[in-house]
Amino acid sequence: MTAPRLLIVQHADDCPPGWYDEWLRAGGLELDVVRGHRGEHIPTDLGGYDGLVVLGGEMGAYDDADHPWLTATKALIATTIRAGQCFLGICLGHQLAAVALGGEVVQNPRGHATGLTPVRLTPAGRDDLLLGPTRPDALTIQWNNDVVSRLPPGAIELATSPDGAVQAARFARRAWGVQFHPEASPEIFDGWTVAKESPERADGIDVQEVAAAIAVAEPALRGDWAPLARRFAELARAHIPVL
Repeated sequence: MTAPRLLIVQHADDCPPGWYDEWLRAGGLELDVVRGHRGEHIPTDLGGYDGLVVLGGEMGAYDDADHPWLTATKALIATTIRAGQCFLGICLGHQLAAVALGGEVVQNPRGHATGLTPVRLTPAGRDDLLLGPTRPDALTIQWNNDVVSRLPPGAIELATSPDGAVQAARFARRAWGVQFHPEASPEIFDGWTVAKESPERADGIDVQEVAAAIAVAEPALRGDWAPLARRFAELARAHIPVL
């Protein structure tokens, strides 16, 4: 019997599936990664796949002119969600889904997200099949300039960042987006920051300090976010309607 298969769209070498490669495979899924930034073909629909995950990246949700695979990715996301198939967007993937379905993304007027961030579920989030079991104020990694400023029609806010920005949303019965990075290890975060950023940012964020805190938090991050990956794998395998 063929194992269920998940398609993952990656946008940058330093934004890989990370822990999700381990956790989704442990959840019984086979994974195929399409690297849009390397010119690999983005399909028009999922075909024989059982779900779609779209990862993060430094580019913006509207930067199609410089990153042309984003256009095909947004079309694939919209087709997947409208077909009732399982979807998870992470950071940029969350923003692409919002735009693809008629929402809006802007640069966060409150500034750059700074690393370890508590996840604050809304009442709808606490009842959500995917996000609901998350421990209150569980910490995760955020490192983003842009945020979803307007959710698309029918989407439901599931969590908010401390600054009030949308942190997680359900776009349809089997489709979610999270602004945070449940897949990112401390090593991946270091690749975004200490490996290439000046120690003294203009906005005052101390990347060395933030990276050190994330390294200390690794056991808690793995403990809090592996279950979310397992739940998503169960939903992708089961083809059950999610209310």
